[in-house]
Parts: sequence; C-alpha cells; structure tokens
Amino acid sequence: MTTDISKPGLDESARKEATPPLPLTPVEITNTLAHYYRGELGRMTSWRDRIDRTSNWAITVVAALLSLSLSTPTAHHGVLLFGIMLISLLLLIEARRYRFFDIYRARVRQVEKNYFAQILSPEANSVRDWGPVVASSLRKPTFLLTYADAVQRRLRRNYSWMYLIMLLAWALKITTPKLQTEGSALAQAHSWTYVIDNAVLGPLPGLVVIALVAAFYLAILYGVLRREPDKGEFIRGEAHV
Repeated sequence: MTTDISKPGLDESARKEATPPLPLTPVEITNTLAHYYRGELGRMTSWRDRIDRTSNWAITVVAALLSLSLSTPTAHHGVLLFGIMLISLLLLIEARRYRFFDIYRARVRQVEKNYFAQILSPEANSVRDWGPVVASSLRKPTFLLTYADAVQRRLRRNYSWMYLIMLLAWALKITTPKLQTEGSALAQAHSWTYVIDNAVLGPLPGLVVIALVAAFYLAILYGVLRREPDKGEFIRGEAHV
C-alpha cells in the first residue's frame, strides 16, 4: 500500500518517509551514478539503432529503384525522381530521431569525459560544474539541435551520397537512348532537345523538370557545404555521428 504524499494534512515526517531516500555516502553516490550511466547508454543505443534503421531503409530504396529504372528501357525516369522524394522523407524522419539521440549522447559524454576519464587519468583543469548541467537536462529535457541542423548533419554524414547516386542515375537515364527506347541504336543523346524531351514528367515540360531538379540539388549542395558553429561539448563531442 502506497502513501499519497500530495494529500492535504500529511505531516512532514510522513512526507519524508514516502519520498525515496537519496544516496548519502560516496559509495551510494558512485553506485547510483553507475546505474544512471548504464540507463543513459541504453537509451542512446536504442535511438542510435533507430537512426541506423532509417539509413538502411534509404539505402534499400536507392538500390531497388536503381535496379528497376536502369534494368529496362520501358521504366520511366520519374521512378528515380520518386526515389529522391522517398529519400527526402526518410531524411526528415531520421533528423527527428537524431535530435532525440543527441540529447542522450550529450549526457553520456558529460559523464564519460568529466567523471570516468577523471578516474582513469585526473586532470587539474577539468570541468567541475558538469553535474548541474546534466541535472538541468534531466529536470527539463530540451533539444540541443534545431531541426534544420539535424537535417544538415545527417545529410552530410550519409544522405548526400545517396542523393548523388540518384542524380547520376537520373542524368544517365534521360541522356542515354538505350535506356529510353527498346532496341535503340544510338549510344548517346544527339541533341539537347532530345534530353529535354526525355525529361518530360506528366504535364511538366522537360526544361521545367530539369530546372526543379537543379534547384533542389543546389539546396542539397548548400546543406553539405555549410558549416555549423561548434557550440561546445554538451552539443557535440569530439567524436560524433
């Protein structure tokens, strides 16, 4: 039977008895910190696994659509553009998961760098106020990265290469006659008009489609080349994903 500590009239001694006791001795504090570290490490690993699953789905999408589009001339180049849309969706999902992962990774790094590393090799100039920083994060968890920064980080790590492969495949598809027409004797496109005609997508003219793809990839290039400021260890560790 549990005691309701919020019940009016409950005396102070009863409240103290109902509240879980805090560790008092150095041994108890050390044991509590070890259990806390294992818990945070487990949560970090769980979110890391979710991130890897999303990346694996994106790689599978790229491989499947490349095989489908380039294996037969009857496959439309729009399949590759659809694949780019799917990769973008998975990138947005992964960025959201990465923001959660980054919270737990930052806490784990604080404990590893400022506690366990001090045990193994003490340093006189180590940070001594890391405990309140972690405690503040536990009391009021907040995201350490904006959604845009998370998208940019995952884009630079993994997705830029997938986008590049899809772009090369799409360019190959619309410029290679053998990948457009069954039995075509042409080895390469004979004019820009031919390429523009092949890039037609439904009601959209080929020139518009090429312009939209070029604008999208310029945005991707900007995201890859833009460098985000380093805001300290609690935001990013020396080794990060």
